[in-house]
Amino acid sequence: MIRFSLNGALVEVDAPPTERLSETLRERLGKTGTKVGCDAGDCGACTVLLDGAAVCACLTPAARVSGRFVTTIEGDTPELSRLRASFHAHGAAQCGICTPGMLLTAADLLTRTARPSEPEVEQALGGVLCRCTGYRSIIAAVVAAGQGVLPDEPAGGIGASVRRLDGAAKVAGDSFGADDWPEGALMVKVVRSPHPHAAFQIGDLTGFRARPGVVAIFTAADIPGRNAFSVIPPFADQPAIAASPARFRGECVALVAFEPGAEPDLTGFPITWTPLAPLATPEAAEAGAPLHPNRPGNLLVEGRVAKGDAASALAGSAHVVEGTMTTAFVEHAYIEPEAGAAWMKGDTLVIRACTQAPGMDREDTAAILGLPLDRVRIIPSATGGGFGSKLDISLQPLIGLVTLKTGRPCRMIYTRAESMASTTKRHPAEMRGRIGCDAQGRITGLEFEGRFNTGAYSSWGPTVANRVPVHVSGPYLTPAITAKAKAIHTHGPVSGAFRGFGVPQGALWQETLYDRLADKAGIDRLEFRLRNALRDGDPSATGQALRAVGIHDCLSALKPHWTRALAEAKGQKGRGVGVASCWYGCGNTALPNPSTIRIGLSPGGQVILHQGATDIGQGSNTVIPQIAAEALGLPLTAFQLIGPDTALTPDAGKTSASRQTYVTGRAAKAAGESLRAEILRRVNAGEGAVLSLDGSTLCVRDRGTATQIDLASLPPDANGHALSAEATYDPPTSPLDAHGQGAPYAVYGYGAQMVELAVDAALGTVRLLKITAAHDLGRAINPMLARGQIEGGIAQGIGMALMEEYLPGRTENLHDYLIPTFGDVPPIESLLIEVPDPEGPFGAKGLGEHVLIPTAPAILNAVRHATGAEITCVPALPHRVREALGPAFHTGENIPGVRGLAPGGWRG
Repeated sequence: MIRFSLNGALVEVDAPPTERLSETLRERLGKTGTKVGCDAGDCGACTVLLDGAAVCACLTPAARVSGRFVTTIEGDTPELSRLRASFHAHGAAQCGICTPGMLLTAADLLTRTARPSEPEVEQALGGVLCRCTGYRSIIAAVVAAGQGVLPDEPAGGIGASVRRLDGAAKVAGDSFGADDWPEGALMVKVVRSPHPHAAFQIGDLTGFRARPGVVAIFTAADIPGRNAFSVIPPFADQPAIAASPARFRGECVALVAFEPGAEPDLTGFPITWTPLAPLATPEAAEAGAPLHPNRPGNLLVEGRVAKGDAASALAGSAHVVEGTMTTAFVEHAYIEPEAGAAWMKGDTLVIRACTQAPGMDREDTAAILGLPLDRVRIIPSATGGGFGSKLDISLQPLIGLVTLKTGRPCRMIYTRAESMASTTKRHPAEMRGRIGCDAQGRITGLEFEGRFNTGAYSSWGPTVANRVPVHVSGPYLTPAITAKAKAIHTHGPVSGAFRGFGVPQGALWQETLYDRLADKAGIDRLEFRLRNALRDGDPSATGQALRAVGIHDCLSALKPHWTRALAEAKGQKGRGVGVASCWYGCGNTALPNPSTIRIGLSPGGQVILHQGATDIGQGSNTVIPQIAAEALGLPLTAFQLIGPDTALTPDAGKTSASRQTYVTGRAAKAAGESLRAEILRRVNAGEGAVLSLDGSTLCVRDRGTATQIDLASLPPDANGHALSAEATYDPPTSPLDAHGQGAPYAVYGYGAQMVELAVDAALGTVRLLKITAAHDLGRAINPMLARGQIEGGIAQGIGMALMEEYLPGRTENLHDYLIPTFGDVPPIESLLIEVPDPEGPFGAKGLGEHVLIPTAPAILNAVRHATGAEITCVPALPHRVREALGPAFHTGENIPGVRGLAPGGWRG
């Protein structure tokens, strides 16, 4: 027995002395606020206080705490109380998975340094990783907590920096996928392929089944429904459990369910592997045998946009530049590995798991398990980061299968290595093309070809291949364009959605060529972009007449910063300034994209918002209620949020493609207006009437007259509401024709970023000094949350530019796969531009995806400005920067990522 003080109370626990303290706290003592992101001390999410000092619970043996004092996020200290309030006030908790570790590490700092400076906060918290915030709001929150100063919270409404409605839960250690499970739940583990391509044979399972603790084993033969899924149903090709052969490293080939408390050991599982030659690159795959029938050349899909005669336009141009860009697999690296639990409620299968798309999860899981939709219920847990990867199902059908077959509840928690090996990645891209302009610097034409490695299965490959040609012109008037993008199958990791759906890769190619073209034309790089920026009424590459175009405003907002930065960098060795722009179509590309919202007034006088949009940290749990409150005309404080839950909330679609604020926001606005109209109709009041609630009484004041509605006296509807309304919104788009012409999106967001940096030529390292980001939101529903999205997106763009490269089998942890830490993200100045779009709710546009797009090209452009080096392969690791600065750069030797022969044999 181990005795120690836990949050001020003496506890006694029967745990092995070498057991991780994180497991003791979570599994034996129920303190699930201690999060586990890596089990290796890499992420810091499991940080607790041991005698007041911050330690990683995953590296601390349980025996070490005997007779000592342990504080978890469930406890309280004066420092923790101040920090919780400050984190909430500054929006420093987005998804919330890293928040307990951040808070406890900061509490340790405040006990040692009462009023820490920003550098002291960066140093102290440097061992805790965050993938959402970009760290700047966390630094501000800790500094403010030390100073004892909190900003006042504004009244709720459109344009107010309302604190997150779910923020109190986040700073208390919110409940994520691994944090809640039924008593007696089986533990499920997956047998995965250790090879990128291999045949396999499962042997006699009798002996393994007889092992103590083993309850059941399942293979592909046990799938009762359709053993194929995809986020785009017509492309369904990925098995929940694979039959031979395995097509990528990490693919699931069998499940084993263990009794709770048993050691879930897969050692000795009877399987024989026969490795086969993998197709590792798109070039090899195009010449190799198809991974899937009816996909010759391993071509999943090709997207195309053609307008005008690009070849003739380029032939007649005063200036033309051409070049290549190659990008790597990028891991989402959310701090929460996939986790969830399943159980039966009557004849309904209930699955609680981290997800971005509960409606899609339900449909795919039901199809795989051979169940009608009404027998599957998906309850999203709090989701500890997603960024696109948690759009695809992962463990949902697996735990569903175990519960269906055994009749018992079960749970599954991916290890960090499992999460990284088995889930989707950003598509690696090989891109080439040309851009031209006339003597005045106006763009004349563009040609682009891209090969995107979509991995073993389809996932979001069709979306990426179709979205890239639409966006690769950038937010610039391009009279003639020919753009093609192929999604090619390989035996690599499945490539899916990752914040931008391929647009960041295309922007790297286009924006770095724009700098070269501006120099060739003898025009300032910012001025060159302003000269070509789209305006209202201009046609896009798809021929769509655009409105509410904010890119000129964004670039103009950077002008004083640009002038200052260039002056400061002048004459400073290694100093550089770069700029890049972006645009992004909000929602699905030329496809239906509906969201539905329900709002009700309860008999007791609460406003009940049935909101099915998952909040993965971006703030929809706050922004959607803000929109609904404004439309209904009742205060935000009266709102109670229900959902998301497929049994309780209408489908608000997936959380991706910067669609929730716009699409679900429009549905919320319509539902609020509909309910308001019904209220006003009942009392014959005018549109200017003022509503208020007093208990179960709804008061309507109109032109000096007050009318009351007794909500308790009204017959409740099927959802228990006295009054309610439901509304659906689907963006008005049109399909793209054979030449990619049409109106693929109803609303676009715009942005531009400027990077200031210093390059150490001897080491090849890049130090970021400041980033200034101007983004057009249409209308900033919640400015604080918007700035948080900008800062978080920039941090991921920094990673893409300078450090992140996923290598299967080599970087399946968070110490070999590097993501930005506190010291990597410089000060960020966010400029919120508002060019209202009449299609958006109160003029709002989406934001979450496109904040990442300009960062990486702006960094590469700043490196080029500082050194002259043209880097054509990201990430720009130090050896690539050094090679770009060395003699080989000038002689054109075949060095990957340096001007010369790029991977795939394309000449830069």
